[in-house]
Amino acid sequence: MTTRNCAIDANKKNCTCTFTCGHKGICCECVDNHRRKGELPGCYFPKEVEPSGDRSISGFINVVKRQGTAYLN
Repeated sequence: MTTRNCAIDANKKNCTCTFTCGHKGICCECVDNHRRKGELPGCYFPKEVEPSGDRSISGFINVVKRQGTAYLN
């Protein structure tokens, strides 16, 4: 059995994802969930793009090509 030691409340405060799921604030589960789907988590995307629901790697690359990575700071 794996013991989870996450700062869930702090993670939720910093989470920009607008979707409701059972992984919010549990970043390791969120990343694993999206990785299995060949996606990236919503927190990798700018706030104005995230609600589109496009979590694809190609979608992320397109955003970085258009906007750079300054929004990640």
